[in-house]
Amino acid sequence: MLGAGSLGSVIGGCLARGGEEVWLVSRRPEFVTAVSAEGLRLVEDDGTTVVWPNATLDVEEVGAVDLVIVLVKAFDTVTALSAARSLLGPTTTALSLQNGLGGEDVIAEAVGRPRVLAGRTYVSGDALGPGVVRAGIHGRATAIGEPFGVVSDRAGRVADAFRRGGLDAEVSSDIRSVIWRKLLVNVATGALAGATGLPYGLLYQLERVHEVGVAAVREAIAVAAGCGADLGDVDPEAVWQEARRGLPDDFRTSILQSLERGAPTEVGVINGAVVRHGRVVGVPTPVNATLEACVEGLEVSRRRTARAGRSEDR
Repeated sequence: MLGAGSLGSVIGGCLARGGEEVWLVSRRPEFVTAVSAEGLRLVEDDGTTVVWPNATLDVEEVGAVDLVIVLVKAFDTVTALSAARSLLGPTTTALSLQNGLGGEDVIAEAVGRPRVLAGRTYVSGDALGPGVVRAGIHGRATAIGEPFGVVSDRAGRVADAFRRGGLDAEVSSDIRSVIWRKLLVNVATGALAGATGLPYGLLYQLERVHEVGVAAVREAIAVAAGCGADLGDVDPEAVWQEARRGLPDDFRTSILQSLERGAPTEVGVINGAVVRHGRVVGVPTPVNATLEACVEGLEVSRRRTARAGRSEDR
């Protein structure tokens, strides 16, 4: 797992539970120490499971692997893969489960297109502390496929490993459309939760927030159609409701979690991707453009606050 954040921990932990040898590559010493000493705790509705993946700060400790699952933030992809060259043996496959659009193309440029599998997951993770993560697994699917639509044995083997770990996984012959459908879910709530600072329980109580989320999804559906993605008959309201399915009231989206840490967000590859593709196909996207701008403004504000705090400490 290249990027053992909340989601990477959940997926890596499930794969370890299914019998795979898993390495969680992290930049956080406290996470590696906790997992190495006490295991990784997956907190689910029916209890807590302790699993024992390997955890490291140093990719050189791992060596070449069969599969690299890329779950670093989109803006860190090139740097992370460059630092992780030792993971790539002659038959290594790289699978992107990242949010947004374009991650597979970035990975292909770094490692070569024949190595790349594309995927999207509705599994969720919310960090509760070092080595402890709330896992949203049940009823939340993962799709894996070749970027150009053929069905391959290697995609099937990866899906089998996911299923052995208790994850709902399937092989898709049209992963491009799957990626667009997942983007709709991220568009619905990610930036809205970040801009408002609200977890799901409060986010879904506010009718005007609801209206904005549905409008953002409606724009994204129009852009996807203009780009030739086959989404079928998609109802924006149904996407809004799907985004919260199976998640607790205190769940925080990835964008909100990043803002709370003072870290950069992926709004640029989610709402921002809708805006950029909308320009190309001539579809107006004012709601998504506004949400992207609000989150970018919050990123700057949080960085200024953090710098001011450090100055006061001195």
